[in-house]
Amino acid sequence: MRMYDIIMKKRSGGELTKEEIAYFIEGYTKGEIPDYQVSALMMAIYFQKMTQQETLALTMAMADSGDRLDLSEIHGVKVDKHSTGGVGDKTSLALAPMVAACGISVAKMSGRGLGHTGGTIDKLESFPGFTTSLTTDRFIENVNRIGIAIMGQTADLAPADKKLYALRDVTATVDNLSLIASSIMSKKLAAGADAIVLDVKTGSGAFMKQEKDARALAEEMVKIGANAGRKTVAVISDMDQPLGYAVGNALEVKEAIDTLKGKGPEDFVELCLTLGSQMLMAGGKAEDSEAAEAMLKAVISDGSALRKLAEFVEAQGGDSQAVYHPEMLPKAAIVQPVPAPESGYVSHIVCDEVGLCSLILGGGRETKDSEIDLSVGLVLCKKVGDYVEAGEPLAVIHANDPSRAAEASERYRRACSITAEKPEKVPLIKGIVRYVQ
Repeated sequence: MRMYDIIMKKRSGGELTKEEIAYFIEGYTKGEIPDYQVSALMMAIYFQKMTQQETLALTMAMADSGDRLDLSEIHGVKVDKHSTGGVGDKTSLALAPMVAACGISVAKMSGRGLGHTGGTIDKLESFPGFTTSLTTDRFIENVNRIGIAIMGQTADLAPADKKLYALRDVTATVDNLSLIASSIMSKKLAAGADAIVLDVKTGSGAFMKQEKDARALAEEMVKIGANAGRKTVAVISDMDQPLGYAVGNALEVKEAIDTLKGKGPEDFVELCLTLGSQMLMAGGKAEDSEAAEAMLKAVISDGSALRKLAEFVEAQGGDSQAVYHPEMLPKAAIVQPVPAPESGYVSHIVCDEVGLCSLILGGGRETKDSEIDLSVGLVLCKKVGDYVEAGEPLAVIHANDPSRAAEASERYRRACSITAEKPEKVPLIKGIVRYVQ
């Protein structure tokens, strides 16, 4: 088998076999096939697309390129959740304890953020002493004992994906449905869960700006999961404005805690209940979404979801008192409002610009070596459809540097559109995708 022939076959519109895909993934991972040949293949795939069989073969080859996490020692069904990312997306912080409190094991691998805000791990490190550097044995032990554990993604998990993504990033071949879907799903399959619930975002703050593209990605990933023998469902959700009100690591943790106390923002609560219902149904805990939603609401109202978060934080070395006393979390020195320039209805918020405001303040990473300031960010006071008086705050900036605070304030003001007419309400949940043969 030669890489030249594989490139030529795909360039000419042929369908690659499972063996050909496995050959190039194994050779590239080991460094035996050079970047320039894989770049040529990626460009051929970009233009010629991949069939469903090719996409599954690519996903499985990448999942098999390193270690697979063996979760067979964990009792019951293991359900994982993945989000394609957005602004203010702190969903795992509230959702995982809610689902675990209902009796479904949540064994999750997460990464750090690269971009406007930190990832789930960065946010959790707002709890003093918290660590995701767990051995596999301790990870499994924690899940069996308290029903939840989150650990950092190891370099040995789907290493082919990491190498391939870095190459696609510099060769203009990121934006291909099969390559995006296989990248996400290879890591999810290697992480060992029995069922996977995907939150696919769409809108100005999402990777997929158009709803039709988000739906196509959701359908592709659900097919991969089903064909790989995993229960897989995708929820398509709106990311045309930030999720909830808080954007920034410790600020988002506080909002997640408020949610577990029954005081969460309406949109964030709706998303947690929707995703959580799918997780409980996938795990066999509930027959339908109504029953699942009732269970999730019950663990919030009786306090068991909040207690589960405290157990989880303590089990991973963190100070669980911060769950009950969020004032212990990192706080910024400067807290200043962003006044509205005029009266009217907030008709649009450019969501990715809000993410950049957080990045300016130091809440995200511009490079993988950047240090994150966990205390900074912003809290929205008005969302789309809300009326604001001139001079009333649109948001409150949390900063540790006056010049960064001024820059973020001006940027946020420009990101908000105010009109005399009230805009139509846009649904948060755009649809749910399941695999139907």
